[in-house]
Amino acid sequence: MQVYRKEEAICRMNTLAKANVPFLFVIDYAQERSYIETFDKIDAATCLFQFRKAGNVIEPAITDSGATVQQYAGKIEWQVTPPDPDVYKHSFDLVKQNLLAGNSYLANLTCKVPVTTNLTLKDIFLHSKALYKLWMKDQFVCFSPEIFVRIEEGKIKSFPMKGTIDATLPNAENLLMEDEKEAAEHATIVDLIRNDLSMVASQVRVTSYRYIDHLQTNKGPILQTSSEICGTLPCDYPGHIGDILFKLLPAGSITGAPKPKTMQIIADAEHYDRGFYTGVMGYYADSQLDSAVMIRFIEQEDNGQLYFKAGGGITAQSRYESEYNEVIQKIYVPIY
Repeated sequence: MQVYRKEEAICRMNTLAKANVPFLFVIDYAQERSYIETFDKIDAATCLFQFRKAGNVIEPAITDSGATVQQYAGKIEWQVTPPDPDVYKHSFDLVKQNLLAGNSYLANLTCKVPVTTNLTLKDIFLHSKALYKLWMKDQFVCFSPEIFVRIEEGKIKSFPMKGTIDATLPNAENLLMEDEKEAAEHATIVDLIRNDLSMVASQVRVTSYRYIDHLQTNKGPILQTSSEICGTLPCDYPGHIGDILFKLLPAGSITGAPKPKTMQIIADAEHYDRGFYTGVMGYYADSQLDSAVMIRFIEQEDNGQLYFKAGGGITAQSRYESEYNEVIQKIYVPIY
């Protein structure tokens, strides 16, 4: 698929949506590279996607090994090389210093770690169970549980997801809901997303605050907390879909607050290029848009090595050990 620069992507999205032509969009974190393609032009040999109401996967899906997903289940090898503790601590300390200095209130620190598996990127796409899935041949696979924004009947909604815990821990739900650090992080991101939506919509309000999502992974069940924020778009929004979406980028949940300064801190602390990781993916059709933040992300480099990109929110209350362990917990594939 063709790669578009930011202004080209905005214009193409506006034009296609105004003409009510269904299309897929994939936008990188820096908003420098975007794939914007109509459904009828997407080659399933190089791109597969499966969202709530749209996709191009034909069942039964065949893996690269020639087996169906059902035949392959239970034969998965998965090995992770944890982040170097010293390298992660250096990045964590830099972020924490900025937080304590008042330069940021919340920063999303990420890293990339090598993973070894008997699955190809396409296999991972076909096996994984997630609300939003995308495979780009020889590039990456994403299996995200996090909604970015949805647009339906003139309403725009966002569902920021912050706060994670092992669901098998005794009293896990109460531990998560009563964790002061997680509660503060969640409150900050909800406020940020509410402000972001106010740039493109009116009557923005929090319609559901800090509810629990149950997620299943190959390492066991986890719990995460989310909220729902809603606003009303202008009646001519289809012709401005590109402008609306890009004005909200990058996603607040994977940057922090205040967004511009925190992005500078992240750039100083992280030692790699995020690329499409923490960008957004989604589709537009019939005056509706659905999209996801591109977390839970595995990238293939030119030498064939796979890297899992993961991270989490850091606040002034964060402790290095807890954040390091949370990153490791998030390096999973939702296959069971």
